[in-house]
Amino acid sequence: MKTRRIFPRLKDKRGGFLNFADYRKASNKVAYGFIVVFLLLFSFVAVFPIVFLFASSMKSVSEITGNTYTFWPQQWDFGKIGALWSRFDFGRYYLNTLVYVAGAVVCAVLFNSLLAYAVAVVKPFGYKVINVLVFLGYMVPTILNIFPLLQEIRAFGFLDPDHQSYLTFLPLWLGFGANAYYYMLFRDYFARLPKSLVEAASMDGASQLRVFTRVVLPLSRPIIGIVAIFAMTASYSDFLLPYCVLQSSNLQTVVVGIYNISNINPPLQMPDFLLLILLSVIPQIVIFLIFQRQIMNVGAGKGSKE
Repeated sequence: MKTRRIFPRLKDKRGGFLNFADYRKASNKVAYGFIVVFLLLFSFVAVFPIVFLFASSMKSVSEITGNTYTFWPQQWDFGKIGALWSRFDFGRYYLNTLVYVAGAVVCAVLFNSLLAYAVAVVKPFGYKVINVLVFLGYMVPTILNIFPLLQEIRAFGFLDPDHQSYLTFLPLWLGFGANAYYYMLFRDYFARLPKSLVEAASMDGASQLRVFTRVVLPLSRPIIGIVAIFAMTASYSDFLLPYCVLQSSNLQTVVVGIYNISNINPPLQMPDFLLLILLSVIPQIVIFLIFQRQIMNVGAGKGSKE
């Protein structure tokens, strides 16, 4: 009876490392209590930086720089959020970031899946060489590719600061369309698909493109969702290449915009700058809360043999 009062759901537990019968032992109850305390502590460590950032952004300059420290601000001023939003036209940064993220997701899914389908399913002459070359490129640090990549982008005229079109994002989008990690995810998933379905569609006279769009892609929704989420989070937080390519202030993303705001003269006050950082973090938190199950499942999927 005491166990039911303290752990009311343990009597119904059937899965996991321990089930309802194991909790009859006192040692297992103590171990379960330690696990709960550890998870609560870990949750606190994960959430505390966000709460601290929010509380600090609401403080005044004197509260941050003063000798007496207080965690919560003495006076909550939520009006500063709207003032900063209007002052720096933060909605434009969000719109630019949305366009960048949408194009990156489309290119990451489309081009990487096409190459993975060709290597894992079609297997043309020399497909093993293509596979090796892709992974060799994955071994090269990204920072070493920045300079030659910028030279290519400049040669195509995308570094002109007078460009005000969203086509300036094109080289950034294509960078996500040539990602070895996304290609690896698609290739491994396509290689595990039932070959009988592909062979049956081919025997019915379907072209390779039709097989890809009508058979393979509908069966690949889980991996498409995973790659889309990864591309979404990576493009949102991407800084170095967008900073070099997006010369126009009207096309800058949230991360690039905040960096440029940090260099204005006179400098922005610390609470206001922390508030801008908080505004940039909120979309990523929302994305994670919505897609956390898919993000966590990718590790389990990569570890399985099926």
